[in-house]
Amino acid sequence: MTANSENTLKVAQQAFEHFTHGLATGEWQGFLDMLTEDFTFWFPMGKYHGLNEGKEKAKEFFEYVSECFAGGLTLTLDRITSNETTVVFEFRDEGLLLEQPYKNRVAVSFDVRGDKIYSYREYFGSDGKSY
Repeated sequence: MTANSENTLKVAQQAFEHFTHGLATGEWQGFLDMLTEDFTFWFPMGKYHGLNEGKEKAKEFFEYVSECFAGGLTLTLDRITSNETTVVFEFRDEGLLLEQPYKNRVAVSFDVRGDKIYSYREYFGSDGKSY
C-alpha cells in the first residue's frame, strides 16, 4: 500500500466514523467538517436522486436523512475496499424509516482529496426489509 493509499484510507475511515455517528444521532457537523466546499454527492432515489453539488446541499440532504430516520440508524460494517483516491464501505443498516421497520444493505463511496472528502456516492438495492 502506498503512502497516498494509506492517507486515503485513514481520511475515509475518519469520515465514515463521523458518518456513522450522524446516522445514529442526527449530529452531522463532524462529517460536514470533512467535506470540501466543492463536494458532490450522488443518491439513487427520491428528492435527491442523481448528482447534487455543494456542501450546503449536502447539509440539507443529511439533515433530511435524519428527519426520515428520527430514531437513528444502526450500522454493521461488512467490508472496506480502497485504492489511491476512493474508499468503499459496505454495510447493513437498521432502524425506523418514517416509523416503519427498515433494514438494508448499502455501499457508500468516498473520494478523498488531501484530508477531505470531495465526493460521495450511495448505492442500495434490497427491498428495505431484509439483509
